[in-house]
Amino acid sequence: MNRRSFRDIHGILLLDKPLGLSSNQALQTARRLVGAAKGGHTGSLDPLATGLLPLCFGEATKIAGWLLGSRKAYEAEVKLGATTTTADLEGEIEETRPVPALDDALVEAALAPLRGRITQVPPAYSAIKQDGVPLYVRARRGEAVDVPSREVEVYRLEVIERAGDTLRLHVECGSGTYVRSLAVDLGANLGCGAHLTGLRRLWVEPFMAPAMVTLDELRAAAETGPDPLEACLLPVDAGLAHIPRVELETDQTRVLGFGQPVPLGAGAATGRCGVWGADGRLMALGEVGEDGILRVLRGFNLPTP
Repeated sequence: MNRRSFRDIHGILLLDKPLGLSSNQALQTARRLVGAAKGGHTGSLDPLATGLLPLCFGEATKIAGWLLGSRKAYEAEVKLGATTTTADLEGEIEETRPVPALDDALVEAALAPLRGRITQVPPAYSAIKQDGVPLYVRARRGEAVDVPSREVEVYRLEVIERAGDTLRLHVECGSGTYVRSLAVDLGANLGCGAHLTGLRRLWVEPFMAPAMVTLDELRAAAETGPDPLEACLLPVDAGLAHIPRVELETDQTRVLGFGQPVPLGAGAATGRCGVWGADGRLMALGEVGEDGILRVLRGFNLPTP
């Protein structure tokens, strides 16, 4: 598909990212297939990882950064007994140690400190930038990388299966959490070291039961025509499904259309919300303050339904 075929398309694609592609490679492949002039993803998955990668096209890119901070769930495979330079199977083995005799109590004792609000050190091979340079670039150059710790939230961390020296884990966590670092810390707590050998993202809030589309399915739809392709996309408002919906009257729609705050009254629910105009069009991601006034965080320029 050449550049002249690109057009204004607004929506969200729930891509099942394949193994081996970076998030940006997956995005650009999907964007070319869909023919979207503008696209972005909602948070990187390592090439090792598969699973849900929400892609935003057109006006949906305005909420991509907000979705980046959403709660996420993963299935992770962790190999005990060895640490690697990258904290996953793509790196070189740094150290091997014997794995202790495991039982449920020992594993639970090692997992317990990794739940809740915890301090975590991200991997040196990560996309975090220092002075505008990703850490993995510095690490590959052989430079000493000083990775600052950060606070992250781990809501659930449970064993799905234990097979020999390998654990399968269910992880639910907040933005900025590195599952690779959880694997490293689990290995440290067990005294034997560990690294991540597999990772699949299961869902990203608000897409809790996602009907994911593969790149092969997207290619097949592209061969058929634009209608099957557009059927693969969710509307922009699907990304706002987990927050309150505010529907404006005609006069309020006009005020918001001028970019002005809209008084909703003292009884209005506070916090972030999706804002719809009197014509049924999604107008904005907004926020209602304690004063009952609705203010726009991101405005949308979508066609009238």
